[in-house]
Amino acid sequence: MTQHAYAYVRLVNMVFYAHHGVLKEEHTVGAKYEVDVELRFNFTDAAQNDDITKTIDYGAVYKEIKKALTMKKYFLIEAVAYEIAHDLLRDFPLLEQASIKVRKRNPPVDGICDYAEADYSAIRH
Repeated sequence: MTQHAYAYVRLVNMVFYAHHGVLKEEHTVGAKYEVDVELRFNFTDAAQNDDITKTIDYGAVYKEIKKALTMKKYFLIEAVAYEIAHDLLRDFPLLEQASIKVRKRNPPVDGICDYAEADYSAIRH
């Protein structure tokens, strides 16, 4: 009997300084952003054989997320999360689902707020 399993690898609380937001000042001054990614894929072969070539390179995932956050300016953290998820699915064929959380610390909401967060998942079809 063939078993199909899914497992998850998470990179949690990656921190970047970037220039996103609706307000002009946000694009100039910038802010701290935090990103979590959950990668769903079958890593049974990698685990059973302790073989790094059968899994996803976390360093490459990190670089892709950093590039998305720091090389382009967005108005919305929703757009950042969407782009990261779809870029990861495009660039990592082993990946079945990418779930991304993008947090913007101290968003400009005219009051006290720790962060705003966009949470997006993309699934390979």
